[in-house]
Amino acid sequence: MLIDLKGRLRESAVRELLAWSVFPDPDRVDEVIETYEREPDLAIAGLEEDGQWIGLIGYRLREGGVLQVLHLAVDPQARGLGYGRGLVLEAIAKEQPKVVAVETDEENVDFFRNIGFTIESLGPTPTGAERFRCVFVTDDAEEADS
Repeated sequence: MLIDLKGRLRESAVRELLAWSVFPDPDRVDEVIETYEREPDLAIAGLEEDGQWIGLIGYRLREGGVLQVLHLAVDPQARGLGYGRGLVLEAIAKEQPKVVAVETDEENVDFFRNIGFTIESLGPTPTGAERFRCVFVTDDAEEADS
């Protein structure tokens, strides 16, 4: 079950996990924390196991039922065990969006592809790294279209 992290963002274990989601620029962690603290429409939640934070997901629920994933991180020692997928599915279950959208890099695009997102290249950034838009249409949205 997801645990609200908004009031715990400055705890060292949560900061460390958040740093993975802004890698390779961990200096942005303070800026990201301040944004979550300042903007009430942003949510950030985590998974804890045996007293340890395993992962976190930060998002915004936009008008029209679009869940925009802003940050997703899993402790490196827990990767490949389904926690990332669990974070995404828990956020979907909690918020009941029609669509889930995330922008990511080439390193992480297969993660989203493997859990059912459709992938669209956004082309290269000014630094030359390719970015991707990943979109998942939930069952609720598909039923509404029927």
